[in-house]
Amino acid sequence: MLDWTDRHCRYFLRLISRHTLLYTEMVTTGALLHGDRERFLRFDPSEHPVALQLGGSDPADMASCARLGAEYGYDEININVGCPSDRVQNGRFGACLMAEPGVVADCVRAMKDAVAVPVTVKSRIGIDDRDSYGELVDFVGAQVEAGCDALIVHARKAWLSGLSPKENRDIPPLRYDVVLQLKRDFPALSISLNGGVQDLDQACALLETLDGVMIGREAYHNPWILAAADARIFADPTPPPTRHQVIERMLPYIQRELDAGVPLTAISRHLLGLFQGRPGARVWRRWISEHAHLPGAGCEVLTEALPRRMRPAAD
Repeated sequence: MLDWTDRHCRYFLRLISRHTLLYTEMVTTGALLHGDRERFLRFDPSEHPVALQLGGSDPADMASCARLGAEYGYDEININVGCPSDRVQNGRFGACLMAEPGVVADCVRAMKDAVAVPVTVKSRIGIDDRDSYGELVDFVGAQVEAGCDALIVHARKAWLSGLSPKENRDIPPLRYDVVLQLKRDFPALSISLNGGVQDLDQACALLETLDGVMIGREAYHNPWILAAADARIFADPTPPPTRHQVIERMLPYIQRELDAGVPLTAISRHLLGLFQGRPGARVWRRWISEHAHLPGAGCEVLTEALPRRMRPAAD
């Protein structure tokens, strides 16, 4: 979800669901230790609960960055062991680390020693030809022994060569059965499933066995699927806002960011899917896409887009 789940996106999603756990983009240890850490770590308090996802393989660096995340107030620190891109592999983090369970375990152990918040791991079910269930059990067992608090599993293996990151999101087929078997074999470990979940009906069915479900691309492109999550999953009876109320509540945030020099497009691009599947959704997307980048564009781009989609009163 690199370049997707930034702080603007998370603020927007939090207006739709009060309880869903939100994750940052993957941030490398090098970016935090040697770059603009304020840029990567700051977030609005309303985003809670929110997890910081780190990419790295040096236990000392991971511990230092976990400590920074905890100091900034993140509710969870997650290690990405699932991204298959060449750039990530060259940095020795992401999915290639599934071949080095001891290294990941050393990172978990060092991070657990450094922070009091949960330390979790996001992985695949395997990589390349190293995709036997036995190897996956060995990997998970090493993380459990190191003190990992929870595991999020993308339910397909990653090909580290021959496929692009985009292709790795669809090839090979998903194996939910593997994740379900992991839960049977590690009943005390919190295990969540990621990959291919497109609606709350599917998520609720999986939650009968698993501890969590992570929704990535679908929640970005069609964020309103999260609107019923508070009631259906977290038993919160508070009615969700309407889509129009979400936009109204975004406007003060957008104005504050505009006043700080943030261009409207940095925020508005995350709002394009708000009316996905509703009448006028294409008009909404087109108006914002054609006007948000213009010099001096402000909140009026959104307020002018709303009546143009001729929305039903219930939206």
